[in-house]
Amino acid sequence: QLQLVESGGGLVQPGGSLRLSCAASGFTLDYYAIGWFRQAPGKEREGVSCISSSGGSTNYADSVKGRFAISRDNAKNTVYLQMNTLKPADTAVYFCVTYYLGRCLGGYGINYWGKGTLVTVSS
Repeated sequence: QLQLVESGGGLVQPGGSLRLSCAASGFTLDYYAIGWFRQAPGKEREGVSCISSSGGSTNYADSVKGRFAISRDNAKNTVYLQMNTLKPADTAVYFCVTYYLGRCLGGYGINYWGKGTLVTVSS
């Protein structure tokens, strides 16, 4: 079965850190760009970060620049999102996706979605 599985979410205090993982099962991530999206309660889904298939290109939403870092380990078939200096506004369900063209294309070219992992930032 082909699937993406996110992990690493949880409850953290403001200013804390979490590292999310996105692991693929049943296929290799090598040729895909990988993106992270999030959706907070009552809000629209938004793109957070993305990494190209080669790992040579990354991008971030303005709201997370300087705080989040995306990386990939193709040997482990996993992509990570390191989240630092977390704020209550970062509370959301975080999803990872694959882009079948190998490039980050916003809301286009997505062929797989994970089920998400919940991040709650609260004191």
